[in-house]
Amino acid sequence: MQVKNKTVPLKTSSADDSLPLYRQVKRELQKIIEDGHYGPGKPLPSEATLALALQVSIGTLRHAVDELVHEHVLVRRQGKGTFVAPHNRARFMFQFFHVEPRWDPEDDTPREQPFPDIDCIAFAREQADEAEARALRIQPGDAVFRIENRLALRGRVVLHDRLTLSAALFRHLTEKRFSERPSTIYALFQTDFGITVLRAQERARAVAAGRAVARVLGLPAGAPVMEVHRLALTFGDRPVEYRVSTINTQAHDYVSMLSKSP
Repeated sequence: MQVKNKTVPLKTSSADDSLPLYRQVKRELQKIIEDGHYGPGKPLPSEATLALALQVSIGTLRHAVDELVHEHVLVRRQGKGTFVAPHNRARFMFQFFHVEPRWDPEDDTPREQPFPDIDCIAFAREQADEAEARALRIQPGDAVFRIENRLALRGRVVLHDRLTLSAALFRHLTEKRFSERPSTIYALFQTDFGITVLRAQERARAVAAGRAVARVLGLPAGAPVMEVHRLALTFGDRPVEYRVSTINTQAHDYVSMLSKSP
C-alpha cells in the first residue's frame, strides 16, 4: 500500500481497538515500511499527506512518527523530511557495536571509536540445535547458516562472533555474498533480504574460553572472557539472528549507553 494523496483508513484488529490512536497509526506505518513500500533511505510522504491519508490529526501522526524515530525505524533530516532509517556503519557503531578500548575515565581527551576489521572465518549450512531453534523459533534440525567472524580493533583481535541464521529466512545467502557485502551485516539483511533489524536483546556472562575460540582470540584455553548472547529482532519482535560473541576484555570493555525512553 503506497500512501499518496488518497485516504487509507486505519486497519485495526479487535486487539488494536484498545490501543491509543497514535499507537494504531504507528502500527500502520510499521506495516507500510515492513511491506517494502518505502525502502531504506527513502523519504516518506509529508506529515500532512500521511495524516490526511490515515484520517488522523497532524499531532497524532507526529506522535507515532516520534516513537518510530526513537526506535531507529525512521530518521528525520532537517529541512528534508522523514526517511526510512538505513543500516550503515554509523548506525552499527551507535546501536549495535559495544566494544571499546579501555581508557582512563579521568582522561577527557577526545577519542574516536574505531570501526572493527571483520573477517569471515567460517560459513556453513547445517542443522539447528535445540538452543538455536528455540532462539529463532524454528524446529530443531531445520536448516541454518552458521557463520563465524573474527573482529579486530586497531590490528588487535578482540572478538569472535558466531551467527546463526534461518536458511528459510535468508534464501540464496552464500559465503561469497556474505563476505563481499559492501556495508554492514545488518545492511545486507535490509537491502538484500528485506529484513530490518530494529533492536537486539543481549545477555552477558563470564566464561572460560574454549580451545577453538581461544585460538582465534590469541588466548590460552580456559582464559576468562566475556560471552554475549544476542537475539536480533525485526518488526513484531520476530527473531532473525542468534549471535554469540566472545570478547577478550584484557584491554577492552563492553560499553552500554543507557537512556530513558521519551
